[in-house]
Amino acid sequence: MELQAAQALREEVRATPLDRIDVSKGYLFQEDIVELYFERLRREAPVHLCNSRRYGPYWSVTTYRHIVEVEQHHEVFSSDIRMGGIALAERPPTEMFPAFISMDPPRHTTQRKAVSPMFTQQHLAGLEDTIRHHAADILDGLPVGEEFDWVRRVSVELTARMLAVLFDFPFEERAKLPWWSEMATGDPDGNGAVTSWEMRIAELEACRDRFVQLWNERVNAEPRPDLISMLAHSPATRNMTPDEFLGNVILLTVGGNDTTRNSISGGLLALNRFPEQYAKLRANPGLVASMVPEMIRWQTPLAHMRRTAKQDYVLGGQQIRAGDKVVMWYLSANRDEEAIEQPHAFVIDRPRPKHHLAFGFGIHHCVGNRLAEMQLRVLWEEILKRYPVIEVTGTPVRTKSNFVHGFISMPVRIPARAAAH
Repeated sequence: MELQAAQALREEVRATPLDRIDVSKGYLFQEDIVELYFERLRREAPVHLCNSRRYGPYWSVTTYRHIVEVEQHHEVFSSDIRMGGIALAERPPTEMFPAFISMDPPRHTTQRKAVSPMFTQQHLAGLEDTIRHHAADILDGLPVGEEFDWVRRVSVELTARMLAVLFDFPFEERAKLPWWSEMATGDPDGNGAVTSWEMRIAELEACRDRFVQLWNERVNAEPRPDLISMLAHSPATRNMTPDEFLGNVILLTVGGNDTTRNSISGGLLALNRFPEQYAKLRANPGLVASMVPEMIRWQTPLAHMRRTAKQDYVLGGQQIRAGDKVVMWYLSANRDEEAIEQPHAFVIDRPRPKHHLAFGFGIHHCVGNRLAEMQLRVLWEEILKRYPVIEVTGTPVRTKSNFVHGFISMPVRIPARAAAH
């Protein structure tokens, strides 16, 4: 019956007129069927104009090479929040919280530099023991032989702890950080925590107020190696408005929460779907290092980024006009058959595992990419010490979102501990 349903869906996708395909619909991601549409667009219309009821007209860019072209020409394709920002969904002026990701050079460059010391190799090396301590503590507390929710018990908890470390945020309040991240990326039409626009704004204002308190404590103190202190003491960011500060807090929180946590969940799901790869990993735990970027490619935790054309430009033979919305579907690029060998397979020992666009490309390449990879690597090193296998026992609940490509919950069971534990 499942094969018949899948075949019927493929026939439906093939029969849909190109001008009626709209890959922005949240249910396509929730039901994990959007790739069928991406596959067709890559083949027939890699730069595709969609007239969306919800978002208005926008261009879908679905191939690896065309997305790289857009990213390379940041002087043509703007990220500026005043032109629409980096997400397909536009917010009213009352909800515009500028961050350096939604700025163009030179402001983008100077504000990004304010937090970049957090993500240098030297600083990250000092964080590894901290990550390992928290990963071990979480894993040692998991039940064996009982079903539990991997997303909440592991993915969310580890990222909440690490965000608290990065911000030097009160540890006992750490649950607020993933909560505020969900507020920042959610909307009432999804299946997440946001129940109304009013609730979302109230929660984000609470987030701003709490972080402003911490800012005020640190701006007149000696500089410290945490993100709030870095923003407070950098000449490029110390004179931000509260809303601009909130924008950068949201950026760093979403970057540290949604991306890493959903790669943690997606990676475990991929190992369960490709059990021969799980067996290969158990036989050679040294493959963790190459598996981590493959997990990130496979999941692609942020499905898209949006740009707005500042001038006319021909992309893939299509005439883009100044003012047009251009949406780069990273999730599609990471399944592009012309750029990645066997893109639909999960292969933990790929020759070029970092050849993917999950972190973006060019000047907006994710500033925390090495930290995300380190968290995943350390977590899986610790998992393999403790648990020979972790089984996904049911269908995960995915986010109904075209932006955060993630999970609400995922039931798992650990059959047994490793002999040494």
